[in-house]
Amino acid sequence: MKFGTFVFPISKNPKNDNRIIDETLEEVILCDKLGYDTAWLSEHHFDGSTAYVDPVVFAASIASRTNRIRIGFAVVEMALHHPVRLAAQVSLLDNLSDGRVILGTGKGSAFNEYEYIGFGVSMADAGDRLNEAESLILEAWKGQAVDFKGKYWNVSFPNLRPMTFQKPHPPLVRACLSIESTREMARIQRPILIAAQDNKSIKDRIEAYREELEYSNVSVKDTNRLLKQTWVSKNVFVSESSSQALEIARNSLEVEQNHFRKARNDFNPGNAINSPSNSNDFESTFIAGSPEQVVERILELKEIGVHNLMMKMNTGEMDPTIVRKSIKLFSESVMPYFATSH
Repeated sequence: MKFGTFVFPISKNPKNDNRIIDETLEEVILCDKLGYDTAWLSEHHFDGSTAYVDPVVFAASIASRTNRIRIGFAVVEMALHHPVRLAAQVSLLDNLSDGRVILGTGKGSAFNEYEYIGFGVSMADAGDRLNEAESLILEAWKGQAVDFKGKYWNVSFPNLRPMTFQKPHPPLVRACLSIESTREMARIQRPILIAAQDNKSIKDRIEAYREELEYSNVSVKDTNRLLKQTWVSKNVFVSESSSQALEIARNSLEVEQNHFRKARNDFNPGNAINSPSNSNDFESTFIAGSPEQVVERILELKEIGVHNLMMKMNTGEMDPTIVRKSIKLFSESVMPYFATSH
């Protein structure tokens, strides 16, 4: 299995933004040194739910301060970006990092309507915009002149510069919120990102993805390749003391979910959906405990077909000292188990 860090740092107080941004960068640098595969970055605006706000700019800092860790977006809120500019930014980032970029896309938050309002974009159009934007980005990355006419963008330009470092282009993955969107990505042979949820739901997603690949007559080789590029997210915290790990994890998840709820209640228009169902289900979304317990929980994921685990290791503005200890302990006592033939 491959393990990545999902850096999604909340900042409850604007006065702490600078400190938390610096601490988050240091966490990624540490993960690079300890052999984590990918640093996954999020995007949220106006509410402190993602302290560094802009994953593309933050990724450039990561690229300059790390040597081997890949840099993935989970996700860029596509409704808030012009696809040609994003194609150019990601291409530049791919060059700056010597080919370490993974572009993960999604339509944007399903609950934070105030983000769309802040950028003057309709939440109702987000899904259609996503599909068209991805098509335009892929056209731009072909290394030739583009003449694109769509519902949202009509553009014409010579070939994009710089060209991407990776050939034919950086990996493109999609966050899927439903079984149908999961099947849709299988039909176009696109790897997917699966958000933190209970293991049965994760298993159902993976099986639906595999079934649709088989139905679409995708070869066994290509099916396995796509499954090995698919990532599943969980909150993860490890400590030598199981009881301490559980206490810290539970308290941190409550802090995070209270922050999300307060922002939605304060900033969303009155008719918005303010909270996802079961969003604070600890057992479904969190892997916490001693190294031995964490290994057992991850083995459960491996058995249902998970190849890559995207781990949010700082939940709810944890103390940075205990986050670093957890990151180190995971690399020393959990990762080696999965580097063998288990």
